[in-house]
Amino acid sequence: MNVLDTDTINKVLLMVADAAVENMEFIITENKKDLALMDESDPGYDRLLLTSGRIEGIASEIQNVAELPSPVGRILSENTRPNGLKISKISVPFGVIGVIYEARPNVTFDVFSLCLKSGNACILKGGSDAINSNTAIVEVIRSVLKRNGIDQNVLTLLPAGRDETIQLLNARDYIDLIIPRGSRNLINYVRENATIPVIETGAGICHTYFDEFGDKVKGRIIINNAKTRRVSVCNALDCLIVHENRLGDIDYLVGLCSDSNVLIYADEKAYLALKGKYPSELLKNATDNSFGTEFLSYKMAIKTVDSFEEALSHISEYGSKHSEAIISENIKRIQLFYKLVDASSVYSNASTAFTDGAEFGLGAEIGISTQKLHARGPMALEALTTYKWIIEGNGQVRT
Repeated sequence: MNVLDTDTINKVLLMVADAAVENMEFIITENKKDLALMDESDPGYDRLLLTSGRIEGIASEIQNVAELPSPVGRILSENTRPNGLKISKISVPFGVIGVIYEARPNVTFDVFSLCLKSGNACILKGGSDAINSNTAIVEVIRSVLKRNGIDQNVLTLLPAGRDETIQLLNARDYIDLIIPRGSRNLINYVRENATIPVIETGAGICHTYFDEFGDKVKGRIIINNAKTRRVSVCNALDCLIVHENRLGDIDYLVGLCSDSNVLIYADEKAYLALKGKYPSELLKNATDNSFGTEFLSYKMAIKTVDSFEEALSHISEYGSKHSEAIISENIKRIQLFYKLVDASSVYSNASTAFTDGAEFGLGAEIGISTQKLHARGPMALEALTTYKWIIEGNGQVRT
């Protein structure tokens, strides 16, 4: 991997993009085998589903990665010491990256393209729910590697068993970094069992706070988009927080959500405000479990607060440090929200659906990091590199 030149890498990526489209029928046929074993009502069904449109979109994203500048070999800093030593800080690949993910076969393409572009080999551990899809995708990619004389083992797909997961998490001599993508349970399991450095990505419990100074027209559109654009992704809205002074607008704010049959779990005040104004079959009383839940489906909680401070407290207690938003026309309050909310992505007057590498102008992403060390938010090519120091001398010795 260290001696592959950028032109070869870009050529391979473009060939993989073409191969994905050319082998679309094969990939979809294998994907259907996985889909047949999953209930369509399962929130994971949409994430597992591959269509011709989605594969074309994946191919387009791979092409975008090929067009991005290489993140490897960048001079991050350099200086010449008084003794004549020239010291440079240079970006380099991590080496071997292990990625554990659930029923998301698109991740197989995403991880490979980003790892190849950043000079990393990758070992993938997909879930059993997507084993046929992932195997087909890896077969397509490795055929391209073989045609270009590149060791096919730079992309390795492990079997779907639990033993393989344990081996992967403890392969300290072989793997430099582990990235889990999926539910909070998966991420917790990886963090608690890995002996290799972990970057946590995936779990998103996202809130939107409609402030007492919020514009209800903006709010109505933003809330509906954040909740219904694609419910199975980590940036989807899970809990709407509403200032009690704006409860009179709550039926308007969530009015579009009923068109998508969004089931609302409302606290007592919000429930009373919505009763008779939102479809009764889609309105439920919230319980303690309604908050802090990543629904990944057409479900949403509503929490009423009597102050800006209470909204911040609720986000602090139940959020996952992924994406949080405020809808307000009060600039000072927005600026305070930016400062006080601890999340990788903090919004004002916009949908949390934008938390995405491509939408942030990064080209693509390997996941959304919810931690603070090394990478935070959408992780793209730059986050898949570390650095080394290069020291150029001419006979210097230290006294």
